[in-house]
Amino acid sequence: MLFVYEVKTKKREELVDITNYLLDAVEKSRVRDGIAIIYCPHTTAAITINENADPTVKEDIINFLSHLIPKNFNYRHLEGNSDAHIKSSLIGSSETIIIKDGKPLLGTWQGLFFAEFDGPRTRKVYIKIIEG
Repeated sequence: MLFVYEVKTKKREELVDITNYLLDAVEKSRVRDGIAIIYCPHTTAAITINENADPTVKEDIINFLSHLIPKNFNYRHLEGNSDAHIKSSLIGSSETIIIKDGKPLLGTWQGLFFAEFDGPRTRKVYIKIIEG
């Protein structure tokens, strides 16, 4: 089953907790055991799993990536968002999560995040639930 969700970002760079989208897709699929593939079809955004208990972790990730890959550098891409493309490539466009007993197997402090690097925008996230 394929589920499509919309993410509206508010900043140029931010991590948006989308764990609730994953929980919704798993529940609606009624799959007890299988996998969930979470995919972002945008070249300046990404999907990642990390801590969702302390919001400063998200800030630290964004700040460190911005330090490593600054917006203003001698990039050749003319749109002015080369840093967003690089950050997206480093983080990755998808995650795969095991579903067991009708729930995603996330660690106690883990959450699923949409990583925006060229916002604010309205984006799509695809979640594919596969039984088995």
